[in-house]
Amino acid sequence: MRALNIGATGMLAQQTNVEIISNNIANMNTTAYSRRRGEFQDLIYQNLRRVGTSSSDSGTIVPCGVQLGNGVKTASVYRITEHGSMLNTDNTLDMAIQGNGYFQVELPGGKGTAYTRDGSFQLSPEGQIVTHDGYTVMPGITVPNNAISISINSSGEVFAAIDGQTESSNVGQLQLATFPNDAGLEASGNNLFKETPASGQPSSTVPGSAGYGTILQGYLETSNINVVSEITELISAQRAYEMNSKIIQTADQMMNSVNQMK
Repeated sequence: MRALNIGATGMLAQQTNVEIISNNIANMNTTAYSRRRGEFQDLIYQNLRRVGTSSSDSGTIVPCGVQLGNGVKTASVYRITEHGSMLNTDNTLDMAIQGNGYFQVELPGGKGTAYTRDGSFQLSPEGQIVTHDGYTVMPGITVPNNAISISINSSGEVFAAIDGQTESSNVGQLQLATFPNDAGLEASGNNLFKETPASGQPSSTVPGSAGYGTILQGYLETSNINVVSEITELISAQRAYEMNSKIIQTADQMMNSVNQMK
């Protein structure tokens, strides 16, 4: 019976939906996390009577036809790139991007460049600005060992106040990258993304340029998770899962009735 397979595809789709929502809720406190949304498509249809075919010798056309569906499948998991709120941390090396753009991170071992909106940076033993995992934030800015304070303006210029000097020294310039299709970036974990053919090639320039965000020192971007909305969607997915399981139960009862007919 077709209904058994249709109900099964529905249960699998809603199971995936619950997993997506669960991951959103689990990352509600992850810096700069973008929530995901499951998108679904109906499966191929079986034409028992094809629409638009001739129904008589006089040229009459079948206006509707008979198409029976075969269920549902997961089409994609879309990343909602809406920006989160700004959280004041008062940490010198914490940076939030107000607007579009990604920090560029050099991956170790010559593995290329990754991109992130998580600006919770630190200093390496050599004084370079790095991520939690020690990856260099491009273009590779080194703060002198004798610096007593660090300031970063909205344009991404990094200044170090040196003990005994009146004026701060400009030690580097941060750059931001943007993509034609942010949702096409591949998430690789650790709040990092990689370029793909779907994202398009990055364009990079100084913060504050047209189409690029600005840097806010001492702040971090929070996730864009709305917990109330996620819980509501979780309940909806659970009910949809239960209804699809009911389809399987009903189909089984119908088959059982047929088996008992003598």
